[in-house]
Amino acid sequence: MRQRHIGVIALAPLAILFLGIACNPTNSGKRSGNSKPNTNQAPSSQNFLANLPAGLAIPNREDEVGWRVLSDYGAVLVARGGAVAPPFVVFPDAQAVDRWQAGLKTMRTDLGGTRIELQTPAMTALMEARTEAQTSHLSITPRGSDAGRRTYEETVELWASRVNPGLEHWTQEGRLTQAEAARIRNLSPREQIPEVLRLEKGGIYFSKDFAKSILYSVAAPGTSQHLSMLAFDVKEYDDASVRAILARHGWFQTVSSDTPHFTFLGVAEGDLPSLGLKKTTNAGRVFWVPRLD
Repeated sequence: MRQRHIGVIALAPLAILFLGIACNPTNSGKRSGNSKPNTNQAPSSQNFLANLPAGLAIPNREDEVGWRVLSDYGAVLVARGGAVAPPFVVFPDAQAVDRWQAGLKTMRTDLGGTRIELQTPAMTALMEARTEAQTSHLSITPRGSDAGRRTYEETVELWASRVNPGLEHWTQEGRLTQAEAARIRNLSPREQIPEVLRLEKGGIYFSKDFAKSILYSVAAPGTSQHLSMLAFDVKEYDDASVRAILARHGWFQTVSSDTPHFTFLGVAEGDLPSLGLKKTTNAGRVFWVPRLD
């Protein structure tokens, strides 16, 4: 099976608060099939930051929220493969997402009975991975109806599915007053983000089990990689052979708290360190995350 090496995108990690960025078309294009990592680049945070799209607003280290999200979700910012960067780091509303998605070149297809839409380079690579998997009698199928493209409204619904039960739970536990819970509930989704993360610093968590951060469960509104149509949740994520096939086609796990989630990075695994990504492991799986140390 031919290996893919592909061009530039960017996505939206949280709380690089609502600054618009323009896509840099000069960074897109095909990479040579014989490309190798640039071993002259230092393995430091500067290596990762230098590979980010020109003009991208980067949080400083004093911005605890922004820096954390860059660390957790930022790998997609150095992706290659002709994918288009979103015009916002955090989309402000549904209208902004709809306008941008409407201008993208995308592909839609039925995968395992589920209609999936992705940016064209990502879908092309995914279909090639599926073809390779079939030769080994393996499947690569979506994990749910929202495994590919998501709308802004869907990210808000997912966020609310954690925030609202969390507010109710911690009110019953006596950790929040009714007035404080009501105040947070009445905020806009983007205004809730720093409030929820502030509470979590004090141990008031909003994950499904109320034992860890909400970001282990869902992305904040306007920040999901699924909005950019460069992420795909895989039903067979536990199969090491499936993970290896996806990697050969530019799809990697980049969010260590979300094991079904794969991100289209569009390069060979050997090229990832030259983009400022480092390999980490969790539960026997390999994740590629930004090197920010």
